[in-house]
Amino acid sequence: MLTETGNNIVKYIKDRQEATAKELVDFLLISPQAVFKQLKKLQERGQIAKFGSPPRVFYVLAGEKQAEVRLIDQDVSKYINNNYLYISPDGLFLEGVGGFTAWCEGNGFEPNKTAREYVATSKKYSAFRQHGLIDGRVKLKQTFKDVYLDKLFYLDFYSIERFGKTKLGAMLLYAKQSQDKKLIQKIGQMTQDAVKKLIKSENIQAVGFIPPTIGRRVQLQKELEKIYAISLPKIKILKAINQIAVPQKSLNKLSDRITNAQNTIFVEGGQTHRTVLLIDDAVGSGATLNETARKIKEKLGGGKTKVIGLALTGSFKGFDVISEV
Repeated sequence: MLTETGNNIVKYIKDRQEATAKELVDFLLISPQAVFKQLKKLQERGQIAKFGSPPRVFYVLAGEKQAEVRLIDQDVSKYINNNYLYISPDGLFLEGVGGFTAWCEGNGFEPNKTAREYVATSKKYSAFRQHGLIDGRVKLKQTFKDVYLDKLFYLDFYSIERFGKTKLGAMLLYAKQSQDKKLIQKIGQMTQDAVKKLIKSENIQAVGFIPPTIGRRVQLQKELEKIYAISLPKIKILKAINQIAVPQKSLNKLSDRITNAQNTIFVEGGQTHRTVLLIDDAVGSGATLNETARKIKEKLGGGKTKVIGLALTGSFKGFDVISEV
């Protein structure tokens, strides 16, 4: 049963369509702590919803609470709860079955049938993963005449057919677009164990992070470098900006992407290392990683350095699907 204060909050929001916490404090003439306590209870009961982030937070009535669709197959539910993420058009972070049923509802799909199809499609792509990594060098060999990366791995595909972005792909896209440090922190926590295992298994001696082209207040690669805290020598890789900064993702021709990488990526001289790991957030064509590997081999290793690439996400084939990152 709602308290009198809770009822007054619901009535106030209903009359005005939306309200801020400050408005409620001024209306109810009680402390902010008491208002937030009631707001939390109302959210837990599913009667109101919160939108925005401080300092702009609004509360609205949640509308009729929809029962979450229960998927018939428990194994399917478990798989989706572990692997699915839907970021709604209004910016809600919906994981697992709840997110999947919301996505189905928005697209007019029957959840149970579509859930089974999603699991089958997702597992088809997961079959490319060995020991937690996807071998991306096959795509490089199909794309480039000369491949300078000795190995290339993805932690996941950026997207899969029909169902779009993977969980990691969606997190990566919105982390970069929103420059959200909390979301970047989640990505770092999800991926750091795989990065450390690869460093150990491949006897990595030095690490380089591919620099960004577009200036942002929060750079994902810089944040990941801090989160991973890799205690190895760093290869200094520089991105030269000419008259106009041209991101790889804006180029549709492979030859243009190669030219872009050749003439904007530079490696500073330094100590020679036997095995170097290059870390990037996403691989589309692979031109940047491949050209960076060439320059490292020529400048630091006399052609003898082994260079391994690692991307958080990569495309299955082609590179247009990942141009939005």
